[in-house]
Amino acid sequence: MKTITLSLVVASALLHASTQNVQSIEYDGMVHISEAAAKRLNTLKIGEPLDLAEVDKTTKNFFDQGYFEDVWAEEEGGKVTFHFKEKPSISKIELKGYKENDAEAQKTLLQIEKGSLFDEKRLESAKKRIIDALSQDGKIDSVVEIESEKLENGSMQVKFIVNEGAEIIIKKLRYVGTKGIDNKEFNTVIANKERQFMGWLWGRNDGKMKLSEIQYDPLRIRDYYMQNGYLDAKVDDPFVKVDFDRYEAQMDYTVFEGDVYRVSDILIFQDTKVIADEALLKVIKLEKNRPFNIKTFREDADRIKTEIADLGYAYVQVQPDLKKDKEGKSVDVVYRIIPGKKVRIRNVIVSGNSRTLDRIVRRELFLGPGDVYGMSKLKDSRNAIGRTGYFESNTIEEKRIDDETMDLIVQTKEAPTGNIQLGGGYGSFGGIMLSVAVSDRNIFGSGINMGLHLERSVRTSNYSFNISNPRLNDSDFSGNFSIFKSGTKYTTYTVNSTGMSLGTGHRFNRYVTGNLGYNYSQNQYSDFDTNTTTTTGLLFDPTYYQNYSKSSLLVSAVYDNTDDYYVPREGITLSQSIEKGGLGGQADFIKSRTSFGFYQGLQKWLDADIIFRYKARFNYAEDTGFLPMAEKFYMGGIGSVRGYQSYSISPINGETSTGLPRKIGGRQTFSHNLEVSVPLVPEARMRATAFIDYGWIGDDKLTNMERGGYGIGLEWFSPVGPLQLVFANPLNTQTDDRVAHFEFTIGQRF
Repeated sequence: MKTITLSLVVASALLHASTQNVQSIEYDGMVHISEAAAKRLNTLKIGEPLDLAEVDKTTKNFFDQGYFEDVWAEEEGGKVTFHFKEKPSISKIELKGYKENDAEAQKTLLQIEKGSLFDEKRLESAKKRIIDALSQDGKIDSVVEIESEKLENGSMQVKFIVNEGAEIIIKKLRYVGTKGIDNKEFNTVIANKERQFMGWLWGRNDGKMKLSEIQYDPLRIRDYYMQNGYLDAKVDDPFVKVDFDRYEAQMDYTVFEGDVYRVSDILIFQDTKVIADEALLKVIKLEKNRPFNIKTFREDADRIKTEIADLGYAYVQVQPDLKKDKEGKSVDVVYRIIPGKKVRIRNVIVSGNSRTLDRIVRRELFLGPGDVYGMSKLKDSRNAIGRTGYFESNTIEEKRIDDETMDLIVQTKEAPTGNIQLGGGYGSFGGIMLSVAVSDRNIFGSGINMGLHLERSVRTSNYSFNISNPRLNDSDFSGNFSIFKSGTKYTTYTVNSTGMSLGTGHRFNRYVTGNLGYNYSQNQYSDFDTNTTTTTGLLFDPTYYQNYSKSSLLVSAVYDNTDDYYVPREGITLSQSIEKGGLGGQADFIKSRTSFGFYQGLQKWLDADIIFRYKARFNYAEDTGFLPMAEKFYMGGIGSVRGYQSYSISPINGETSTGLPRKIGGRQTFSHNLEVSVPLVPEARMRATAFIDYGWIGDDKLTNMERGGYGIGLEWFSPVGPLQLVFANPLNTQTDDRVAHFEFTIGQRF
């Protein structure tokens, strides 16, 4: 920064002029400050004698605004002119060597945008933030250089060049004073861990020091002790010794454990009795005569709050307390409850739904104007909105009006529901398969789902149209209708189907929906191999491929309490359907389909947006007259066992004239999938998934065949809808299995 001084010539001139009055004041070269603002900063007054001290003060006032490289004043005949040399603007700014592809991180670190004025103080502040961020990442001795260049247009180009320092590796981590708890257990809670052998492997401790977490690790260790009853435990800050030649560290903790306290009594005091104490004691998980657990203690307080808030006491206060008996090594657990007054909802305001109609959002809410507040109802409302799949996110703000009234403000962010869905894959059997679907799950924002699906491959063709309304006339009833035409060319035959289906459903409560449907189809076989032989060596009877009609009734029930349609982080799904064929058609059978899904976000335990998923499917068919081969079950592909082509896993009976196995389908299947999903590029809503699948299929028994697969996947909310890329390898392959290493879909639930 330049130091502001008045030249001797200017000072002399102003001193000579100080005997006369200021006639006028002008500003030359001033852009970033308005004339009105300049007048407020100017202490000179027109008509008053010219004062050199006031000129100096005004000049400093202007310079302190931070917009100018230089400011000076001139006087001539009572006319005072302030001259300004503006700082140049920054037209280009770059961060090299660190977070180069993370625009959000750069914005946070630099806090300087294009068009900002070139200010060395701001550049130095940005440099310090970068070094601090590197330190938080465990990087020591990092260097950040600032290069600036004036361009031909007068603007500035600024580059921050980062040379990342080395990471400190914790080679040894020691605890002094631990007796009752194995210090290896602390690795489940602390961030800074000792490097393990082959620490570079996934799942092993790499030992990298996280400087920003060191201050919190003693608190985590103490909290772990308190989860095991050690209420007097103390953990000092670690002593850290660093070898800067090798960038290795040793950390030492000093621990005082104390004794284990057991729960002697659980006491509840209500300021105003609004619920029986016995009802609250039922939701408390702490047990008398058992070691105290601080985690359960906190969760019990939340459970009590929810129990009372569900009665309408939205502003309830639960004040947990502990009374320790040091001699008896016991503790009384006390919950003091101030329920306040019952609260009613005054109004519900829906915002952010630029496309979806207000009523579509409101019908998913379990609270409305005039209703008594309920905390569980509020959470269930958020989840219900998320399960529609119409919104990327939603929040419900509780706006307090007074002690007995509140407004609910539902803030939504629309998700793309109308899209062109693409799907496809490649398999050794079916070759390239492509599918196109034009659909909208929320057409015109009405909540109605309408779609047209076209799929074509070397061996399959599927065309269908469907329309469904999950809430007919905003009621708890639903309706659906579809027509379809499909064809599949198997190894020994081709089957073509044309049909329709219609149905209705009813939502019984927040989580349970029942459905009743009717299906009708005409199915024709062609191109079957008459030279096919069975396992007994006999020619296969072509009458097995007889054409048939199917007229069936379908009854199903679905339980779903997940919090989101596409990427649930909590909850389960359970569905059961029974289909009975033979209601006028030639096919006569009973088919049962059961599916289960469990979703659990691990943010609370691992402090990371990791999602665990388990999915299972069990199918069973009973021949009650005529079970056509096309009505049996097949496995393979997304939805059952990845790594194999869709519907290619099947029991066999003999072989074709070309020596290939003849697949006849199974009457029972069971498959399950384990998945772990982690954020890949959070800003782009992109996630990576690792999975392992395994399944069994059989005709006379479930274990006739078993196959598995494993691999990774990419999940991305692309501009055209949810995209899923799957890269898989098969397990337990046998001769003539049809493998598929790559598949993709757009528009499906992850």
